[in-house]
Amino acid sequence: MVTSSSPSRRMFIKWAMASAVVVLCCASNNNVMAFNSPRHHNSQLRLRHSTTNIINRGINIRPLWMSDDKNNDNNDDFIQDPNPGGLNQWAEEDTNNKKSFEDLSFIEQIQEWFASPEGKEDVKTYITSLGIALILRLLIIEPRYIPSLSMYPTFEVGDQLAVEKVTKRVRPFSRREVVVFNPPETFRNLVGESNRKAKEALIKRIVAVEGDTVVVKGGKLFVNGDEQDEPFKAEDAEYEFGPVLVPPGEVLVLGDNRNHSLDGHIWGFLPVENVIGRAVFVYWPPWRVGTTGMY
Repeated sequence: MVTSSSPSRRMFIKWAMASAVVVLCCASNNNVMAFNSPRHHNSQLRLRHSTTNIINRGINIRPLWMSDDKNNDNNDDFIQDPNPGGLNQWAEEDTNNKKSFEDLSFIEQIQEWFASPEGKEDVKTYITSLGIALILRLLIIEPRYIPSLSMYPTFEVGDQLAVEKVTKRVRPFSRREVVVFNPPETFRNLVGESNRKAKEALIKRIVAVEGDTVVVKGGKLFVNGDEQDEPFKAEDAEYEFGPVLVPPGEVLVLGDNRNHSLDGHIWGFLPVENVIGRAVFVYWPPWRVGTTGMY
């Protein structure tokens, strides 16, 4: 046989359910407060709830009054919040107790900087700049330093020049151009694989391209039977060379300082695939800036 619940039990259930409603209401309000800005501290916030019967003959709950308005005509219907905007006040206390940037350790300062909007923006700028620089360096243009006098007087020791790396893919090489290249196998065999020079890029001038016949005699350079005008060279060559025919896919390079250059008249032809790029201008030192003798 089923019997009805006792009055005390029904009252207990009502109180439990009412308490749950109050807890849920309070929890919802706290979440809103936690994400509100401090301007709500003195706002005329009124949480008015009509008196409601909860669970049939339920409990009358008086709403919470969070306003500073002392002249409310129905104050008896509300409970005044003793600490309006309480969470915001706690946040202010935490801010006041926070150490200044100067009082932090070096590691903490770095962490603080990385966490700040300014630090994040700076890191983004640095990464972007580095990425652009690497792309320019790898694909478009790169700096080079002159360590010897093999290209004197066009370049002197200490000159720094820009090497352009794009046009080699779209425009064939021509005579009189200055190029930077990786040493060919014949050069590495000549100086020895263990020699540091076997791994360093070289700079020379193209004097002949594929299909050209080259001869050096009487100190002069002849290409296809024609003597070449070379105002950029330091002096006439003191050696004899050729005649040789430049094979397909290769060029012949010589140093402007003809008698003090380890170049093509010693180790042979240069495969065009070894070319890194064309030298386009000197940018350092300031009194050497320009393109004199490069073309």
